[in-house]
Amino acid sequence: YGDHRDLHSCPTRRSSDLTACSRPDIWCGQVNFDPAPTDLSGKTCLITGANGGIGAATAEHFAACGARVLTTDLGDEFSGDCESEHRAFDMLDPDGLLACLDWITAEAPDVVFNNAALFDIGSVLDANLAQFDRLFGLNVRAMYAVMQSAARAMVASDKQGSIINLASQAGHRGEALVAHYCATKAAVISYTQSAALALAPNKIRVNAISPGVVDTPMWETVDALFAKYEGKEIGQKKREVAGSVPLGYMGRPFEIARVAVFLASDQSQYMTAQTLSVDGGSVLRM
Repeated sequence: YGDHRDLHSCPTRRSSDLTACSRPDIWCGQVNFDPAPTDLSGKTCLITGANGGIGAATAEHFAACGARVLTTDLGDEFSGDCESEHRAFDMLDPDGLLACLDWITAEAPDVVFNNAALFDIGSVLDANLAQFDRLFGLNVRAMYAVMQSAARAMVASDKQGSIINLASQAGHRGEALVAHYCATKAAVISYTQSAALALAPNKIRVNAISPGVVDTPMWETVDALFAKYEGKEIGQKKREVAGSVPLGYMGRPFEIARVAVFLASDQSQYMTAQTLSVDGGSVLRM
């Protein structure tokens, strides 16, 4: 705790009197444990890419914590197991993106989980500019636009909100066959830091989650792509990546959703500009 001079300077107090102490976090030399709530009651939480495994799980967790949940994805219906107010937008389409941004502005959510993304593979030798435009169009351009609209709405409504961007372990390192995708997720991490610093005076927190390999329906597509490019059997890549995780298994959507709840709630009120790796130990950073 650094300076301990006033650890014993406070007379015995009831917990209700702690604010009178010069160190309200210390109660007569003992740490006063005051867990912050994960209750999201009264908050509006918006999730993009909500019909994916991570998006749906996060919506369900937000709802279980008492939030009003807003969801969006390409489909007309929300596929998760909770109540939500759902809207369908194609954020690669200019008009669809503008409509989504208008919706965000009108709703002025307290929490945004910026989750929508696309995956594709190809090395520098064959990943063309069409793939670049598609991946950067959703993973970066739309991500940034959603973050900006949410931030403006929070500032206009004087909300000390939380913006959570979905990065990836791919954003921390290049991969031979995943050139464009890795670059988009590195951009998410960078924009998260810049936005957090810009919005700190407004007490709006911006953080990112960097999942490792997570067992979602999207992994069927990922596995098939690697089978094509690496000459593997269907299912082989999935088994290999699961075996390479230090904890010994692929992540599950709820394990990402729990971290999203942490970042959405007062549990993380002193955290901003951070990217939390939730990857079973796959990426090590100092």
